[in-house]
Amino acid sequence: MSLTVVEVLDRSVQGITKPYVCRCDDGEVYFVKGRSATRPGLIAEWLCARLASQFGLPIAPYAIATVPNELIEADLTGWLRDLGAGEVFASQRVNAVELSDAHRDLVPQALRRDVVAFDWWVRNGDRNMTAMGGNPNLLWNPADGGSLVVIDHNLAFDPAFSEKDFLKLHVFADDIPAMFSDFLVREAYTARFAAALGIWTEACDNLPESWGFVDPEQTIPAGFSLAEAKGLLDRALNDIFWQLPT
Repeated sequence: MSLTVVEVLDRSVQGITKPYVCRCDDGEVYFVKGRSATRPGLIAEWLCARLASQFGLPIAPYAIATVPNELIEADLTGWLRDLGAGEVFASQRVNAVELSDAHRDLVPQALRRDVVAFDWWVRNGDRNMTAMGGNPNLLWNPADGGSLVVIDHNLAFDPAFSEKDFLKLHVFADDIPAMFSDFLVREAYTARFAAALGIWTEACDNLPESWGFVDPEQTIPAGFSLAEAKGLLDRALNDIFWQLPT
């Protein structure tokens, strides 16, 4: 699905990237990440969204959208500087609130395990919450008994990812010891990771060319290696993936 941003309504005050709240030409409202998310961040966001969909996570509807040059040029205040023209990542606004500690135990065990396994796979260390608080980058829809909505993967494939911090801080860290030591659970996840990787080539082929470069002239590479990212994901296909740091 290809979308065009037709109106910028607001800007979020949460998160490092502070996404813009935009209406697109399908009439829906989206949280939109552009320049402030960085090129590698946008690539990670798109790749993880595609993988998460294939893996079966309840991710918010998403698309690559286009911000017209005219929209940016009409902004005389500089407010849209962090959005920028061109292709952006758009995540549809859903009727939900930020997941809190009170919601944590309402999430079914199987889904908690799915989230933590996926984040371990893509090295996403940005879903942290302890009893002291935090920002899990998860939403909770209280309707019909409640349901989880997964968002935000722009910090995935992090070369500085800390396994030890992940084990201490991830919102569902308490589920890790049992699932990582259960051979049947591991076998099932290995099959699901392999199936999700079936979308990899298509996901890469649909990346905007402009995201591969820092500058509009496309002379400075963004520095995101698809080959390295694929190598990172492939490690899930052997037992070393499940080894925890001591």
